[in-house]
Amino acid sequence: MPILDITNAALVERYNAFVRQSAYATATQDINWAIVKKGWDSAQIYLEDEGEIIAAISLVIKKMAGFSMLYAPRGPVCNPYDIALINRLTEETKAFAKSVNAFVLRFDPETMYDASLVKQYEKSGYRVRGRGTDKNALIQPIFNMVLDLKDETEASLLSKFSQKTRYNINLSARKGVEVYYDTTEEALKTFYELYEIMSIRNRLVIRSYAYFKDMMNAFKGQIRIYLTKHESDYLSGAIALMYGDKLWYIYGASSNVKRNLMPNYLMQWEVIKWGLENGIKKYDFGGVFELDKEDGLYKFKEGFCREDGVTELIGEVDKVYNRFVYNMFTEVYPRLQKIKIKLLRNG
Repeated sequence: MPILDITNAALVERYNAFVRQSAYATATQDINWAIVKKGWDSAQIYLEDEGEIIAAISLVIKKMAGFSMLYAPRGPVCNPYDIALINRLTEETKAFAKSVNAFVLRFDPETMYDASLVKQYEKSGYRVRGRGTDKNALIQPIFNMVLDLKDETEASLLSKFSQKTRYNINLSARKGVEVYYDTTEEALKTFYELYEIMSIRNRLVIRSYAYFKDMMNAFKGQIRIYLTKHESDYLSGAIALMYGDKLWYIYGASSNVKRNLMPNYLMQWEVIKWGLENGIKKYDFGGVFELDKEDGLYKFKEGFCREDGVTELIGEVDKVYNRFVYNMFTEVYPRLQKIKIKLLRNG
């Protein structure tokens, strides 16, 4: 069973080269993502053919009550339509899963919903949880807002945005909002202050400062902190990561002041221009839970993706090892999450 030996520098370099150059590369399948996911163990498993790596899966491992969940965020690194190759990879993972008493191996590839593909996975013994699944039962949203940047210019992109989005970008610039990017500790501290303000306002779970610092260290040269400022006030921030052919808007933050200046619109436009400058094919705004224009997050992202629309992903593909524990995790845990969210919203 080829498990990556992280003490073998030459092997790690070869593994990284495969993952980072793959057409199916995603930041969350990079070995460095394990640096960000402190509190989880990790392992990388791969397949070779004639001495060449042909598929890989990077796992983060959550231990709970004597069992483990193996999760490959946005993995594996191979063609999600090649079910035979997927089967070989999960078969290679089976012995490792047994060694850590795993009750499930879960992966959620960045591939659009396809009913025929779902049937193929189910026929091969996987359980697919996407369309029709309670949003609170999923690790990541199945709906993403993705802006196609391929062969686009600034002018052509602006024409694709909603009229209101273009207006807000111009309004923010006219009112004197400044946008800049940085990667310094000082910039991260400013972002985190804004992030805490936003999280408290929206009753969100707050990640630690160390989480963001680890992320900045793990992806040096690929990640930027964008900040907006008006006069002496910092208004909003974003963390964006360039990886493979995609630019990913990972986290946002905003203050409680001067929100009428629409700083997030101008900030997003500057991040998008970074992608254009580097020939990036797509800009991922991240997930949305509600496809409803009454929902502020969806309304904001949809204005940029008016023509490209919503990307519905296939969802979570599970290889179940222990049915009883799995059912407890997928049925009981979401109910507890609902209660937690309700308590947060009600203060």
